Amino acid sequence: MPGGCSRGPATGGGRLRLARLALVLLGWVSSSFPTSSATSSNASASFLASAASAQPPLSSQCPATCECSEAARTVKCVNRNLTEVPADLPSYVRTLFLTGNLLAELPAGAFSRRPPLTELAALNLSGSRLAEVHAGAFEDLPSLRQLDLSHNPLLHLSPFAFSGINGSASTPSPLMELILNHVERPAQDQDQDQNEKNQSVEVMVASALRAGHTLRGLRHLELASNHFLYLPRDTLSQLSGLRHLDLRNNSLVSLTYLSFRNLTHLESLHLEDNALKVLHNGTLAELQGLGHVKVFLDNNPWVCDCHMVDMVTWLKETEIVEGKTRLTCAFPEKMRNQILVELNISSLDCDPVLPPSLQTSYVFLGIVLALIGAIFLLVLYLNRKGIKKWMHNIRDACRDHMEGYHYRYEINADPRLTNLSSNSDV
Repeated sequence: MPGGCSRGPATGGGRLRLARLALVLLGWVSSSFPTSSATSSNASASFLASAASAQPPLSSQCPATCECSEAARTVKCVNRNLTEVPADLPSYVRTLFLTGNLLAELPAGAFSRRPPLTELAALNLSGSRLAEVHAGAFEDLPSLRQLDLSHNPLLHLSPFAFSGINGSASTPSPLMELILNHVERPAQDQDQDQNEKNQSVEVMVASALRAGHTLRGLRHLELASNHFLYLPRDTLSQLSGLRHLDLRNNSLVSLTYLSFRNLTHLESLHLEDNALKVLHNGTLAELQGLGHVKVFLDNNPWVCDCHMVDMVTWLKETEIVEGKTRLTCAFPEKMRNQILVELNISSLDCDPVLPPSLQTSYVFLGIVLALIGAIFLLVLYLNRKGIKKWMHNIRDACRDHMEGYHYRYEINADPRLTNLSSNSDV
């Protein structure tokens, strides 16, 4: 016991000395490295700030004027009277609706964002009063596959509107489906450029479709209800990958200038509700040369005359025309509603039988000319005395003139009178 009691204070003092030594060492370390501690804390703060700034701004937020669904990756900004594309579109968007707005124009890089809209695949701009689409308007959209510009009064559609980066024609567009239905020109402005006034919708659209090889990946093209009277030559020459072409409800009167030769992959061609009267041999041969195409020709005013012989023969043999038994004659009147494939070739002649509308026009023209003739005769009758006096005066003047010539002739023919006239001064 005494031994144990003598060791207790010594042990307690040793523990106390160790505790004091630990406190001294801790104070020395903290006093020796204050700068490094501050530096590390500042570095941590700057790292967190840079990490925060590196995050995509508003990547998951939705513009105030739009409705967003992150699960469906869809953004709808419909009928919001927007005058420009929202700047804060979420980067996850794959389908974007901007219909029914007041955009007026799309400048170059209209969809350029940071971070970029790399996922955007379907863009609908229909009914947004677009008048101008500039070159490179859809650049920085590497995944864009479907574009709808229908129901817009396009005044200027750049030939490089569908080009890729920097509007270069050499950069192919990722577009696979382009919808340009109901494109109408707005009323012409006095300050409008003369070249734009002279450029028809047909020429404007054709220029955009055949600009280099920009749209060589296009598979689906809709040009319905545009009042096209024709399509310029080589409009489809660069669209070799086209599968579906919709030209219905236009005013096409002929396909003479429209070549389908390069559309070797074409599967459906819609030509319903146009003004086609006959398809000529060149067009028939091109269509027959397309291996998998189905052609739709309903509701056209076919003229069943001698020019229809080749088409009727072709229709009876081909299988590429869908619903060919529905195709009927519109003119002449005696053959109206007769089915084309049931026509007898011998009944197709070129009698000068005009449609009733033309007959009415010629009758009206005849009546107008008859009235003009009657008025002219009435004027002559009312002025018959003056005209008679005028005719007498002309007759007397002519008679005096002829007598003068006769007198001179007699003098020149008689030598004696000639000598007399030469010596008349003597």
